[in-house]
Amino acid sequence: MHVRLGKTEISVNKNGFGALPIQRISIKEAVYLLHKAYDGGIRFFDTARFYTDSEEKIGKAFGGMRDKVIIASKTMAKNAAGFHQDLETTLTNLGTDYLDLYQFHNPACCPKPGDESKLYEAMTEAVQKGHVRHIGITNHQLKVAHEAIDSGLYETLQFPFCYLSGEKELELVEKCKSRDMGFIAMKALSGGLITNSSAAYAFLSQYENVLPIWGIQREKELNEFLTYIQEPPSMNEEITAFIERERKELQGDFCRGCGYCMPCPVDIEINNCARMSLLLRRSPAALQLTKEIQEKMYKIENCIHCDQCKKKCPYGLDTPALLRKNYEDYINVLTGKTVV
Repeated sequence: MHVRLGKTEISVNKNGFGALPIQRISIKEAVYLLHKAYDGGIRFFDTARFYTDSEEKIGKAFGGMRDKVIIASKTMAKNAAGFHQDLETTLTNLGTDYLDLYQFHNPACCPKPGDESKLYEAMTEAVQKGHVRHIGITNHQLKVAHEAIDSGLYETLQFPFCYLSGEKELELVEKCKSRDMGFIAMKALSGGLITNSSAAYAFLSQYENVLPIWGIQREKELNEFLTYIQEPPSMNEEITAFIERERKELQGDFCRGCGYCMPCPVDIEINNCARMSLLLRRSPAALQLTKEIQEKMYKIENCIHCDQCKKKCPYGLDTPALLRKNYEDYINVLTGKTVV
C-alpha cells in the first residue's frame, strides 16, 4: 500500500519512520533500526533540528545511499537568519546537500511572503538553490493548519491524526485531499496511549492521502509495522468495535504528550505527568512507580500556578487541573488506595 503526497508526487509505502524517539538510543542502535526499516520497505524518514542528534543518526545510516530514501526535516527558526543556520546544520548532520521535504515546525502563525519573519522568502530561496525540494508545515492548531491549506503555499501538512481524532481533524484530511496537498499523520499512536498498532494502521489505511509516521525506538515496534507492509490490516467488525471502545475511554480532555507546554519554570515534566492516570491504566503500573518517576510526579507539588502551560497547550486543555488530577491518582495508586 503506497501513499502519494499530493502535488509533491512523492510516493512511498504507507509506513513512515518518525525519528524523534531515536534520539533516546545509541548511534549503533539507531543505525541498525534505520537499516532494518529500509530493508523492510520503509522509505520515508521524518526528523527535525529540534530532535537533538536524530538527524546525525539518519545521516550515519544513509550515507552513500541518499537517493534511495525520502528525508524530511523541520525548522523552528523565527527569522530568516535562524532558518539559514538551521538548514545548514541539518544538511551537515544528514551528510546531504538537499532535503526532499523541509517543514516549518509548529509555528504559532502560518509563514507567508511579506510577513516580518521573512521565513517563507528564506524557504523559497532554499528551493531555488536546490537545497529544498518541497515545502511543508507541521502544526497542532486547527486555525494555523487551515490557514496553511488555504494559502496554497504549502505542499504538505503534518498534523496529529489517529482513531481518537474527531470531525475537525478529518475535515483537514479531506481539505488537503481536495487541494492535492500531502497529509502526514503525526501522533498516529496518540503519544503512546494507543497500544494496538494494527487497529491504528487499519484506521489510517482508509484514507488514501494520509501517510502515518510511527515513532520508533525499539526493534519490536519496528517489526510490527514491517509486517503491515506485506499484510496490511484493514477495518473489520472486530477492529471497528475495538476502536469504538477505545474512543469511549480516551476521547476528550486528555494530554497527548506533544510537549509544546514545555519548559516548565519549576521543571515539571508536564508532557508525561499530565497523562499519568492513563499511562497507569494502559501500561504495566510498575513501570510508572519507579523512584525516578515518583520524583518527577512529586514536582507537581511545586507548581506556582503561572498558567504558562495552559496558555501554550495547542488543544486548549486546563493543564494545571490535569496535573492535579493525575497527581492525586498517582498518589492513590502509590499508597495502595487504588488498584489498577
